[in-house]
Amino acid sequence: MASPFVELRRQLHQIPEPGFQEFKTQQLLLDYLDKLPQDRMTIRTWRTGILVHIAGTNPKRRFGYRADMDGLPIPEETSLPFPSLHPGYMHACGHDLHMSIGMGIAANFAHEPMEDDLIVIFQPAEEGPGGALPMLAAEELQDWKPDQIVALHIAPEYPVGTIATKPEILFANTSELFIDLLGKGGHAAYPHLANDMIVVGSQMVGQLHTIVARNVNPLDSAVITIGRMEAGTKQNIIAEKARLEGTIRTLSADSMAKVKKRIESVAAGIEQSFDCQVSIDYGSNYRQVYNDPALTLEFMDWLRGSESMRLIECTEAMTGEDFGYFLEQIPGFMFWLGVETPYGLHHAKLQPDEQAIDLAIDTVAAYLRYKSGQ
Repeated sequence: MASPFVELRRQLHQIPEPGFQEFKTQQLLLDYLDKLPQDRMTIRTWRTGILVHIAGTNPKRRFGYRADMDGLPIPEETSLPFPSLHPGYMHACGHDLHMSIGMGIAANFAHEPMEDDLIVIFQPAEEGPGGALPMLAAEELQDWKPDQIVALHIAPEYPVGTIATKPEILFANTSELFIDLLGKGGHAAYPHLANDMIVVGSQMVGQLHTIVARNVNPLDSAVITIGRMEAGTKQNIIAEKARLEGTIRTLSADSMAKVKKRIESVAAGIEQSFDCQVSIDYGSNYRQVYNDPALTLEFMDWLRGSESMRLIECTEAMTGEDFGYFLEQIPGFMFWLGVETPYGLHHAKLQPDEQAIDLAIDTVAAYLRYKSGQ
């Protein structure tokens, strides 16, 4: 029989919602919180997010745990008996597990408080447009700002029963990239009278992919990926417009600035070479996830004594996470939680092993009690 938090995950999995539209998700979590002991719990909402404050028995500081809430615009292709009921959306990044683990941690301390205070943060819009930064600025969170914060992210490549992390940079700086091209459309039989934005877009993709190879130090890391190109309306019409959509990932802020400068130079050259207009929008930008070295090393040492979890010392990844904004303001760290599945994050067939849920709840709760008892 599945645990209550596995069951909660299955309910959450069926209602994935876009950023700042997590209305059903928020209500389901609020309904669950209402069933927990209320004597030490205070609940606040912020937009579609939730803040759960649990008073300690003799508080000297406040610990925080953050879970993200939104789904992704990916049609689900799993064979799960509890598939997404939202056509075109899926919890393909594991936020359903993140929330169920957060609820398990809240329940653990609602039933048996530690000495210090705890705030469990259910944060909307991690996938976009970015919920961390405005949530941090909100009065609701400023009143309860933790002294230390922890978060996790599922990792399909690691087995259940493992945690992977490292001090300093864990996830990269990220930026969205949207490029709009405007030229002159026309009849396919008269290309000399038009200015084909499919040709221009193709040229630009090729040039963008040379930026990292020829502008970023080989000992640094950066990625430019164009994941979507949209252009044209019919096979015999020369496209007047084209749109490129992609992402930039770097391990340093300096490299991010350099890459953006080179993208703008490429755009200026494209405009001159092809007599067209190019506009660039960087969309949402996320800070690197920089784990506090002392706190992370302390957690890793503590984890080595665990009987239920094995520590893996990993390398940094080019994934992005807006938890980096929390770590800019609050000491803390993030770690990977092994969920062992052949399909990666953002894959339509992602099926994390649910055994990881209760293991993570027990591990995070035990760590916070250890810290509170120091």
